[in-house]
Amino acid sequence: MTEKIKVLIVDDEAPIRRFLRASLDPEQYELIEAENGELGIRRTATENPDIVLLDLGLSDMDGVDVAKSLREWTTVPIIVLSARLQERDKVAALDAGADDYLTKPFGLGELLARIRVAIRHARRIAGEAQEPIFEAHGVKVDLSSRQVWKDGVEIHLTPIEFKLLAMLIANSGKVVTHKMLLERVWGPLYSEENHYLRVYMGQLRHKLEDVPAQPKLLTTDSGIGYRLRAE
Repeated sequence: MTEKIKVLIVDDEAPIRRFLRASLDPEQYELIEAENGELGIRRTATENPDIVLLDLGLSDMDGVDVAKSLREWTTVPIIVLSARLQERDKVAALDAGADDYLTKPFGLGELLARIRVAIRHARRIAGEAQEPIFEAHGVKVDLSSRQVWKDGVEIHLTPIEFKLLAMLIANSGKVVTHKMLLERVWGPLYSEENHYLRVYMGQLRHKLEDVPAQPKLLTTDSGIGYRLRAE
């Protein structure tokens, strides 16, 4: 029997909690509920969930602060579910340690897909070392030899291009904020230099995408960051 995925819902809206409880297959998911941030933090510690679905507008504290608190001691995947539409709110949540962000109202199919990606990523990180070979959309990357092929033809990447691509591969399926990419690839002094990313992502797309203007592998989350889609 497949082990159930334990999902902690931290949301002060009872209708959202009821919707998720009614929608998530009880054969696959074990649901735990917390109606405020303090209880969510405690239940993360005591219940050891596989994933946390976190609202931002909680009654006792901001969800961004909950994410920051959790990231001080746990790597559990966090998907934010929020009615806040401003890009700055999404960026703040992701920079605080959330793995992904869905705006309410959201489709169940998209939520389930995001949960699957987050769980796979967390289990891979917690288990074996990252696989040295990555393949998707006709692109093959050997991370150990730093070689890249597109449709069987070897492609030359500059050191910065390869480092940027490797960072996105390491976070496959997750949105990575502009700030995180800039700090990890160029260094903390470059955290506001978004034009660097636009230039290098454009170069990567021209080298790796079938249609650079309509990317399938290296996609943009407008105003937030970039996401590598392996599926």
